[in-house]
Amino acid sequence: MPEPFPEGEGPEPEPKGPLRRCIVTRESLPKEAMIRFVIGPGREIVPDLTGRLPGRGMWLSARADVLERALSRGAFPRAARGQVHLPSDLRARIETGLRGRLRDQLGFARRAGQAVCGFQQAREWLQAGRAAVLVEACDGSPSERARLAGRHKVPLVVVLTAEELGAVFGREQAVHVAVGRGPIAEKLVQEAGRLAAVSGIASGAGT
Repeated sequence: MPEPFPEGEGPEPEPKGPLRRCIVTRESLPKEAMIRFVIGPGREIVPDLTGRLPGRGMWLSARADVLERALSRGAFPRAARGQVHLPSDLRARIETGLRGRLRDQLGFARRAGQAVCGFQQAREWLQAGRAAVLVEACDGSPSERARLAGRHKVPLVVVLTAEELGAVFGREQAVHVAVGRGPIAEKLVQEAGRLAAVSGIASGAGT
């Protein structure tokens, strides 16, 4: 659990409303485009990917270059107004956590009957207008991906591997996944955007 700050120390109180200010760029952005951090045991910096851990948070734009600047320029101790411990694998922890959140969302969609995998099933959902998001394995065939997506104007998420997608659907690999309309699809696009930006992946969520 995050530790309380000594009196008179700690980050500035978090503002109300949908926007948060990045401690590096000072831009105010929607929470969905940012990563929240809190102070954990031993004053360790902990990425709070759900945005729900107790304590005052420090927010960063979900971008690889911003994270690097925060680490190299002492943004975290400055925002915390005191010494903090920065894990050497902080970026990897963020990426691993976001990948887990994407797989969880896909698992929710599958169990709710809001996701199918396989080229033919995904194409049928696209043609019927049932698909809100097309999730494609990042190590799949670009030409096959383009053939499936065609002219369908749906967001395209390309950040997980075929093995990661397969694990969600109980098979060795899955390359093509269609997700139906609803909050889960919207969350998938948001989380894929954060993962792509933090990882520096050129092909993230798009149309």
